[in-house]
Amino acid sequence: MNSNQERAYANFEMNVCSIAWTVHCFFFLLSIVMSSTGCTAETSHREQYNDIDCQRPETSTNLSGTGNQTNGKSEDFLVNGICSHQILQDGAASPEAKAVQNRMMRKASFKLSWWCKGDNGDQHKHDIVSFEKGNITTAGRTSKQISLKWESNPQTVLILTKPNSVSVRILCAQMVRWLKEHQKLNIFVEPRVISELLAESSYFSFVQTWKDGEPLIFEYPDSEISRLHSKVDLVVTLGGDGTVLWAASMFKGPVPPIVPFSLGSLGFMTPFHSEHYRDCLDSILRGPVSITLRHRLQCYVIRDAAKNEYETEEPILVLNEVTIDRGISSYLTNLECYCDNSFVTTVQGDGLILSTTSGSTAYSLAAGGSMVHPQVPGILFTPICPHSLSFRPLILPENVTVRVQVPFNSRSPAWASFDGKDRKQLAAGDALVCSMAPWPVPTACSADSMGDFLRSIHEGLHWNLRKTQSFDGPRES
Repeated sequence: MNSNQERAYANFEMNVCSIAWTVHCFFFLLSIVMSSTGCTAETSHREQYNDIDCQRPETSTNLSGTGNQTNGKSEDFLVNGICSHQILQDGAASPEAKAVQNRMMRKASFKLSWWCKGDNGDQHKHDIVSFEKGNITTAGRTSKQISLKWESNPQTVLILTKPNSVSVRILCAQMVRWLKEHQKLNIFVEPRVISELLAESSYFSFVQTWKDGEPLIFEYPDSEISRLHSKVDLVVTLGGDGTVLWAASMFKGPVPPIVPFSLGSLGFMTPFHSEHYRDCLDSILRGPVSITLRHRLQCYVIRDAAKNEYETEEPILVLNEVTIDRGISSYLTNLECYCDNSFVTTVQGDGLILSTTSGSTAYSLAAGGSMVHPQVPGILFTPICPHSLSFRPLILPENVTVRVQVPFNSRSPAWASFDGKDRKQLAAGDALVCSMAPWPVPTACSADSMGDFLRSIHEGLHWNLRKTQSFDGPRES
């Protein structure tokens, strides 16, 4: 091969390599474009699905309410607020349950959002922890108030009253008449109340109720009334704190917003006055209204005969406290207490109170516990007359599970009561397990959560009330 032929062959090889490299680059860029287009289409599909999912009120059960939605509207629903179905839905419904639900009247939807008083420009500020240059700081801390805003008009109201009170009975009849004639609402009452209303006048025949003799019919899943929480938009209580406790106990899962009117002897959870019920209810039905989310405890009794910890009795929800005491026994209560898997202490005394922060102004306070704002998530661990001067009350974080067990060497059994009722005996080897329930009790505020709390301890307990020191005494020079 001469020099010209060698030169031509070398040029040919260079051209082939250049063409091959160009083709390779083309297909590489084409694969990148195609994968990017596929991701965009998948993301768009996911956004569309999540947007539809946020608008459908039967899909979510988690109160914490932070989903993966990327759509702007969904993000506002779940990051800056709490959708109503996250308060009032209790799990995925079966086809039969959905069929029953479709036959029911449609519930009003609402949104709970955080807002800061006097700071409209930063109303959705969140507590965050930042880590920058090795320094951990808490930023954006602010006092927050939950606000309920109706997204559709309320349709149905459940009215619960204190029994054996003439003034409450008169007010209930007036309120039912006003809600029907002026607000055009559907009214539910207890069987006892419907009997009282019909005895007064046949005008109240439009009022609805459930079967007499089954006050806790909400527990039975086969009954349509068991899903009353999915029909009732608002609960109105006429009485004291005991009536609010009764209202909360009727709902074993999600609880609709409660408007508590004060008609009892002492009320820390009843900020509304009955004299102004028309203005109060009109304002609440129009919205927005401040809300306090009151945490509940979910309690299980595990018998010593149970094969494992999953073989328990039905759970009991309490809004104030669960008390374990010695009952009629003259012996000291002997209780072994555990927090998650850690041993806490052995209680020797009259007993132990496990309280919510809403119950911190009840039995726990009388036993020496601290008063805590009801929206602070936590479990109060308060001994009753302990046989030790160093045994002081504790406040445990919300995420723990507390286990109280009667040891086998205990001289006597213990007794547990739940919000002052449903007493159960705990024999040797039996245990009571308590944790924070996933369904809080939302109660309406007269002003705001902090203002109502401070007003209740000032008026109800005369907290720190004393004569002011005179100003005409000796002074520092």
